[in-house]
Amino acid sequence: MLIERANYDDPALQAFLRAHIDDIAPTAPSDSQHALTIHEMRESPGFRLWVAYLDDELVGTVGLGPVTEGHEELKSMRTAPHRRGSGIGRALLDHALADARGRGVHRVSLETGSMAHFAPARTLYVRAGFVACGAFGAYPADDPNSTFMTMVVD
Repeated sequence: MLIERANYDDPALQAFLRAHIDDIAPTAPSDSQHALTIHEMRESPGFRLWVAYLDDELVGTVGLGPVTEGHEELKSMRTAPHRRGSGIGRALLDHALADARGRGVHRVSLETGSMAHFAPARTLYVRAGFVACGAFGAYPADDPNSTFMTMVVD
């Protein structure tokens, strides 16, 4: 598997990220959906996005964006549905955490859904060492559709 920085102009990436947003659309009210659009990623200062390819097929994405100095947020973590359970998500997560560590980031946090649809993602994050935390950044603290997790990476 090849993991590299994303090219936002790649039509395959655009379709992959659109599918990500479409996948989560039925899981919660729109004000509880926090996935970034490709435009928001491109325009967000300091945002980093990686893509994973397997046999020339785009099979996953993961991003990191700044929250505060030394604190970043994991975003746009997605594995192609037909490739889930094959270790791609863990490889992408490990890649993003290594990048954060290498740049001196001290904490990585994330928001994911609290619904059953997101249970495999929450399991992946717990196995990687993330623990539950309160809302961070601009997230509302009282959204029952959100689960917040964090990890000290240094």
